[in-house]
Amino acid sequence: MPKSKVRKKSDYTPPTTSRTPVKVAGPTHPVYIGVMIAMWVIGLAWLVVSYLAGPGSSGAQVPFMVPLGNWNFLIGFALIVIGLLMTMRWR
Repeated sequence: MPKSKVRKKSDYTPPTTSRTPVKVAGPTHPVYIGVMIAMWVIGLAWLVVSYLAGPGSSGAQVPFMVPLGNWNFLIGFALIVIGLLMTMRWR
């Protein structure tokens, strides 16, 4: 059987078009980190205070938390989740 013709491959040359450089962001500002940690702490404190001084407790009650009822859990967890979502932009 006859041998097939061998083709010569040309050398690879990268494309000559230039790409626009991507801006690399620096580290996160310390105020951003402080706000992120403050969201965690405030959310946790909100949950603890609403649990300990809520409508079902026998101790002192916080006047503005009593009418909120179970919404206190949503507020506390929302603050914590906002803090956790802020970690995605932390460098």
